[in-house]
Amino acid sequence: MNKDFSTKTQKYDELIEDFKTLLKKNGLKFTMQREVILKVLYDSDEHLTPEALHRLIQERYADLKVGIATVYRTLSLLENSDMVTSLSFGSQGKKYELGAKEHHDHMICIECGDIQEFVCEEIEKRQEEITKEYGFLMKDHSMQIYGICSKCQKS
Repeated sequence: MNKDFSTKTQKYDELIEDFKTLLKKNGLKFTMQREVILKVLYDSDEHLTPEALHRLIQERYADLKVGIATVYRTLSLLENSDMVTSLSFGSQGKKYELGAKEHHDHMICIECGDIQEFVCEEIEKRQEEITKEYGFLMKDHSMQIYGICSKCQKS
């Protein structure tokens, strides 16, 4: 068996167990619909709007009835528990990604909405130095840089 596949399967199994615990804590049942929402998010490399997530679910699981309201409620529950994170686009709504990924920051195109993830150790180090300098205990952070992507600059 491929080691990467085995590790990914193990991570998904742990995620499902955490999800089941979250649902139980909130008095909700673990359903196939809720699992599929989490699975599609887990398998996606994109930041998805609730509508885009719903479309992917309909494409991949055509026989399973999952309403858009279930998608919204499940995303809200997942976001409130930090299992999912979101990027806000003001009146255009939010895009979601699984929170279990390694830490990264975002560059967001204000023209087309494309999101590029990046990691910069220099920025991470500098943030730690700044918080230490100010006597601030950082628990978490996110960085979002808004601008125009190279594709949109060319058009």
